[in-house]
Amino acid sequence: MDFAFPWPYSQGEWLAWGAAVFTALFGLVAMFAPRLSLRVLRLRAVEHHPEALSESRSLLGGFYVGIGLSAILFAQPLIYMTLGIAWALAAFGRIVSMMSDRGGTLFNWIVLLVMLALAALPMAFALGFVR
Repeated sequence: MDFAFPWPYSQGEWLAWGAAVFTALFGLVAMFAPRLSLRVLRLRAVEHHPEALSESRSLLGGFYVGIGLSAILFAQPLIYMTLGIAWALAAFGRIVSMMSDRGGTLFNWIVLLVMLALAALPMAFALGFVR
């Protein structure tokens, strides 16, 4: 069985691919530099609890690398749809937090807009809005 790297050809594929690359890169940073990723997210690990870094490496790092690389390597519309839905639900979680935790800070609004963009890019391609 031959495997060829599926390079994006259309504008829609490039948008979806870009969101997948961003997702995978964010995951790699979370996996291999968890303190940096936590600092960017305005979180911190408590000194005597190494499991906090473990959670960052596994859940933030592993999950994002996995879904990003899957979308890059398989380049199928339904996998791009999965990526978009995942980012959309993450954005929904941020909205719920902003409403119930009084978290309407500038940082949360900026991250919400980034999440919505990362959800829209692959979904626009997968749903056929951008070819």
